[in-house]
Amino acid sequence: MNFLATYIMRGRVQAMIVASSLALLSLMMPPVSVVSSATVALVTLRRGAFEGLYVLICSSFAAGLLGFLVLGNYQFALLYVMVLWLPVWLISIILREGRHLPLAVEIAILIGIVGVIGFYLYADDPAAMWKAVLLQMIPADAPVADIQRTIDVMVHYMTGVVAAGSVFGLLFGLFLGRWWQANLYNPGGFRQEFLSLDTKPRLSIGSIAVVTVALASSGVISEIAWNISILLFVLYTVSGTAVLHTVFLGKKLARFMVPMLYVTLFLIPHAMLLVALIGLSDPWLNLRKKKSNTHTPDGV
Repeated sequence: MNFLATYIMRGRVQAMIVASSLALLSLMMPPVSVVSSATVALVTLRRGAFEGLYVLICSSFAAGLLGFLVLGNYQFALLYVMVLWLPVWLISIILREGRHLPLAVEIAILIGIVGVIGFYLYADDPAAMWKAVLLQMIPADAPVADIQRTIDVMVHYMTGVVAAGSVFGLLFGLFLGRWWQANLYNPGGFRQEFLSLDTKPRLSIGSIAVVTVALASSGVISEIAWNISILLFVLYTVSGTAVLHTVFLGKKLARFMVPMLYVTLFLIPHAMLLVALIGLSDPWLNLRKKKSNTHTPDGV
């Protein structure tokens, strides 16, 4: 995808064309939204906050105009600014100025946590709101009674699930933008940053405290704590993936084990739980420092 990054960096107009057109395309193909937000991230990381903001604002107007002409709807442009482009712009500034990927990831999680708490302050009954949304998605020929029981459980955690999905997309956009930047101007730089990604022991202790509150309390407090725990799961899944990637690099079959790690996470989402536990415990286990062979095969 280096050709796309090269095109984006040719100028403002090129960056706006890519960001706005992919935003519209993502309405039919949602994963494309990651590439759209990565465009804003790349411009911000390379050229600074003002240039990134300029592209963000102009791309929003362009996306709104495209939406109006093609779909008769321009509101999605505002949604993109608030949910995808504005947060990725903010954490791109943090990464550009601080040059510290773990901090950028933690700020992304913090944005999600603020979103969860804000939603609970805004909505009188979040569970009822999610129930109304999910009931509309039930097919007409589906066994309503069975699905109803599942929905009654899910609605209490949907805020965290939606926030976690948004943060995952935000981080993927940031990572893609950083990877593009490294490929163009600092080959291998993103790889080093990602593999060194870690969390501090005090953050792990705080995360365990949140889960403890979720287990020990009840009502709204417990529900909010569980939804925040879902967001923390994202944090430790990312850091746990970096840990396992580094550990597998030291193995003789690294060329096969590293790709298999990502294939497994994609095909078996339940494996993320184990990866998150590894990320949570790594501040004390220091698994990367204990790998038996520090040789890194070329091209992995």
